Amino acid sequence: MGSTKSDSYEGFSADERAAMKDHAKEMKAAARRTSAAEKAAEAAREVLEKIAEMQDSDRIMAERVHAVVTANAPSLAPKLWYGMPAYALDGKVVCFFQSAEKFKSRYATLGFSDQAKLDEDTMWANAFALIEVTPEVEARIVALVKRAVG
Repeated sequence: MGSTKSDSYEGFSADERAAMKDHAKEMKAAARRTSAAEKAAEAAREVLEKIAEMQDSDRIMAERVHAVVTANAPSLAPKLWYGMPAYALDGKVVCFFQSAEKFKSRYATLGFSDQAKLDEDTMWANAFALIEVTPEVEARIVALVKRAVG
């Protein structure tokens, strides 16, 4: 059988390669920091800078998500993760915001890693599409984040 175009591996997309480069920079920057307090402050500053760089709708949602997560789950530390705002417990990402612009998607995403305690029966959601952060959406994020950290 000959190989068809659909069988061939084309590698990572330019957006995926850029996200991996962002992650490598984040890891190098974290390794250069000295104290835990310095690491936390710098990481939080980098998250706010990344949010400020986003396009209007993504930026507005990311600002709200950041405010909701930091107010309702103070044990989660803001940090960049593949160039996007994330929130970690003991250095492990629990949840993250991915802008629609990042991968040219039609919606932003609030995602949860396997560290999040969202387990329900044998299947549960670990990512949510965001088009707007309304008061109802904020309430749902509060509940999810609180549950995620146990």
